[in-house]
Amino acid sequence: MKDRLLVGSRGSALALAQTSQVISAVKKVASNLKFEVVSIRTKGDQLHDSGTAGVEGKSIYTQEIEEALSAGKIDIAVHSMKDLTTNLPQELTIAAVPERINPRDVLISRNKVKFSNLPGRARLGTSSPRRKSQLLAARGDLEVIDIHGNVSTRLNKLQTGEFDAIVLAAAGLIRLGLEGNATEYLSTKVMLPAIGQGALAIEVREDDVEIRELLSKVDHEPTRRAVNAERAFAQRLGADCHTPIAAYAKVDSGRLIIDGLVATRNGSILMRSRVSSENASAEKIGQELAEILLSKGAIAVLEAG
Repeated sequence: MKDRLLVGSRGSALALAQTSQVISAVKKVASNLKFEVVSIRTKGDQLHDSGTAGVEGKSIYTQEIEEALSAGKIDIAVHSMKDLTTNLPQELTIAAVPERINPRDVLISRNKVKFSNLPGRARLGTSSPRRKSQLLAARGDLEVIDIHGNVSTRLNKLQTGEFDAIVLAAAGLIRLGLEGNATEYLSTKVMLPAIGQGALAIEVREDDVEIRELLSKVDHEPTRRAVNAERAFAQRLGADCHTPIAAYAKVDSGRLIIDGLVATRNGSILMRSRVSSENASAEKIGQELAEILLSKGAIAVLEAG
């Protein structure tokens, strides 16, 4: 194996923090290795800067990085799991899924007002269809408005009074050391997380056996199992980042439990179910959950928009 590995990452503060954390974990099992971070600007980053993020699918956040990996320009790619498409390029594979951190969403409001106490018509910022649908299902009196930009940009928009509150992933705040800004960690009964939220994916070339073996040492099997169930759920529904679906799986005493939902964008219909199993594969459990919702009319709900 090489004594120096090139690690591909998006160039945002959050992406680089995640990559640094992955490198630190790998160094614990291979202290002799050296690492060089290669910052790769994706189409998604360009759209974020222009304020038009969200107009295309998930691959806008990973395509350029995966192309560099396939071409041998980098040895490892670090992604937020929720940015990674459910269908990977044939020559690539997820070599490790480190232990997941808090998967929930957080509310950050001016004057630390909690979600249930926000006044009617409060301006709540999020660009996620998943969040919008659930927020409106819980509080149809709120004004949910698109917000774009990185974590710092969104926090600044809140502080300048453009919004009364914003919703962000807890994991991003934690990885940036900004969790002190959180007003409230939203219950998964109110806000079910995005597929893979809180987890990272370390992607490599399928034929790079030595690196795959090395990275297997930082793989967290319960997290991988949970994430595989969530991704199978999304794949069966044919979902992308514009689809108002959500799922959260966890392993409890060896039993895999997954909650999932589909909704209309305005939150007028929200369909939710749960599946659990001790012995079935993660993929089968995720697919079973999707089939339950499909049998209840999930496609019609999603097409209703």
